[in-house]
Amino acid sequence: MDKSNGLRVILFPLSIQGCINPMIQLAKILHSRGFSITVIHTRFNAPKASNHPLFTFLQIQDGLSETETRTQDVTLLLTLLNRSCESPFRHCLTKLLQSADSDTGEKKEKISCLIDDSGWIFTQPIAQSLNLPRLVLTTYNVSFFRNHFVLPQLRRDEMYLHIQDSEQDDLVQDFPPLRKKDLRRILDQETEVLDSYSAMILETTKASSGLIFVSCEELDQDSLSQTREDFQIPIFTIGPSHSYFPGSSSSLFTVDDTCMPWLDKQEDKSVIYVSFGSIATIGETEFMEIAWGLRNSNQPFLWVVRLSSVEQDTEWIEKIPKKFIEMLHEKGKIVNWSPQQQVLKHRAIGGFLTHNGWNSTVESVCEGVPMICLPFQWDQLSNARFVSDVWMVGVHLEGLIERDEIEGAIRRLLSETEGEAIRERMKLLKEKVGRSLKPKGSSHRSLQHLVDFISSF
Repeated sequence: MDKSNGLRVILFPLSIQGCINPMIQLAKILHSRGFSITVIHTRFNAPKASNHPLFTFLQIQDGLSETETRTQDVTLLLTLLNRSCESPFRHCLTKLLQSADSDTGEKKEKISCLIDDSGWIFTQPIAQSLNLPRLVLTTYNVSFFRNHFVLPQLRRDEMYLHIQDSEQDDLVQDFPPLRKKDLRRILDQETEVLDSYSAMILETTKASSGLIFVSCEELDQDSLSQTREDFQIPIFTIGPSHSYFPGSSSSLFTVDDTCMPWLDKQEDKSVIYVSFGSIATIGETEFMEIAWGLRNSNQPFLWVVRLSSVEQDTEWIEKIPKKFIEMLHEKGKIVNWSPQQQVLKHRAIGGFLTHNGWNSTVESVCEGVPMICLPFQWDQLSNARFVSDVWMVGVHLEGLIERDEIEGAIRRLLSETEGEAIRERMKLLKEKVGRSLKPKGSSHRSLQHLVDFISSF
């Protein structure tokens, strides 16, 4: 940590693994620049304070029942959290500000600002009433964040809900680089509750003091320029934030490190890494198709299978024939959770079969690992299109969870001429993004601007 600058930043991550990671990464970056850090968090999915002894952690009640914490409906979960956390958060933040004002000691610190996730829609009026600047961190890429606010209108228009087979692959002019079939999948998930929620995110973000993306100009320059025009607030693209502190983890899951010595025994660029993040679930049939596709590819694989990965069945693995599991382990390794950043850095990894969450997508780019795209929902479909259609550093399964498709995609990536071209483009993209983080690079400059901006409050 640089010498303390006498300023404290309050951070409030959304209670989802994919949102907690970037917020804690940002906390580490700001702490290294001299800021003291306080993290307010919910009881549900509380970050592990013991992993970050230099930060102050304050837990608030979230009002969720045990049943509600197990829901797979992310929209419902976020709605419940926003409804129940407002009063506890207001009380906690008010108490912090009062404590800072009354502190007469030599180490008195000023609370500079609040940084929270765009998914918290009640925090803007609270911060405003307390005269505290609020900055918004979004875990979406720039393009999706800007464009997803048009979804309620597109759903009302119904023009993309009924498309001909011949139109499936047409680009959506209102939402590039999505294709019409992607947009229909997103709109099918939309509800009036989500429409209202998105409208509040737009309103509260525009009223904030600034917007932070864990992306860089090199990944989405056109959308960034348009977003600056739309929002008219300072925007900071600080780049792949995990790169500032590689190897550090904010995982809510217990990591199985046994995969690392297993990887050490594999040949360079030979292993397919498979992980669908912390939320996505698949059916038993889909699980078996993926398993057969991996096995039939004849490539070694490392597969992350969370205990809740398979829909509505906690005893699914017991139903799979023992001989089949043994056959899988002859060629691959299955773990409940992995140290993903370390895995992607490993010399043995040749490709990443991913759901294309933004964190996973950016981590893969930073390590130069080509992707096989299997997006499930929401922004994942947009991220996958960037990978396959814009950057052209991966193969898109087009939603086909079939053994022959998966086997074919692995072979295309690792054994065929197409894979060589993809790897070369990925190498160039990795270098370009890497330069953004170095002195005079776009992300490095943007981060310094953010530090200066927070210090000015």
